[in-house]
Amino acid sequence: MRMQLILGEALTGLRRNASMVISVVLVTFVSLTFVGAAMLMQMQIGKMRDYWSERAQVSVIMCREDSTATTCADGAATQEQIDQVSQRLSSSALSGVVRDVRFESSDEAYQNLLKLYGDEYKDYVTPAQLGNTYFVGLIDPEKADVITEAFNGMAGVEEVKNQLQYLEPLFSALTIATYIAVGIAVLMLIAAVLLIATTIRLSAYARRREVGIMRLVGASNRFIQTPFILEGVFAAFIGSLMAGAAIVVGVHFGVGQYLKGRVSFITDWIDMGDAAIVIPVIVVIGLVLAALSASFAIRRWLRA
Repeated sequence: MRMQLILGEALTGLRRNASMVISVVLVTFVSLTFVGAAMLMQMQIGKMRDYWSERAQVSVIMCREDSTATTCADGAATQEQIDQVSQRLSSSALSGVVRDVRFESSDEAYQNLLKLYGDEYKDYVTPAQLGNTYFVGLIDPEKADVITEAFNGMAGVEEVKNQLQYLEPLFSALTIATYIAVGIAVLMLIAAVLLIATTIRLSAYARRREVGIMRLVGASNRFIQTPFILEGVFAAFIGSLMAGAAIVVGVHFGVGQYLKGRVSFITDWIDMGDAAIVIPVIVVIGLVLAALSASFAIRRWLRA
């Protein structure tokens, strides 16, 4: 009987403040959608970083005839210099860093270029212009600097390139986009909290006579406060469910149906499993913020 009375009071408040409740639902929906999107973006960045880190290599590029590096003063790398690089890569000093090594001769690089871009480059590029290269796979991509330090300044080595460093600007841009989404989400959540508090105060003011009667008959503060808190929690719960639905739609259609078929260089995408992790989190965030905001607002109003 007590619970039925509390729920009845909460439903009465929702009906009386329908427009404000709808506003709370919409603001909560938008803010939590941004929160979920930011979480999914960070998950995607993590997947991309892991994928490319496993595949990124360090390229040890040997001197060519036209190289201008100080280590290439004698022209193209000799066979002895090429062998010295191979020996150093297989040495015990680098055994804890190097996972595998692939050597690509200038002729192989030339053939790969023609396969990739066609014969139109045949008259403009020669094998000697491409040079010989060692592609070094790393056990730990974070230790690429070890390879760089080992071969920088070595005679016959023109340059050492870490392929992962070319992806860092992309990761940085995506991280900035995530921070922007988080910033917008925080502002929207603040707006939702303030709106919930305002809605609860208006609801309490509209039912000030009923609240006064409850006080006169000895109702506890918890009994009086609970219906108002339930109003805020209910509105936030609906907004949270809408945000969860938006995330499911975005992942299924936006990522699964659209991006996967158009962005070929990314093979590992977020999926419904990731969405299933995010949705409970945003629902909990919505409910907790609503409960705290509504509780604080009604307590202040009752003390006034």
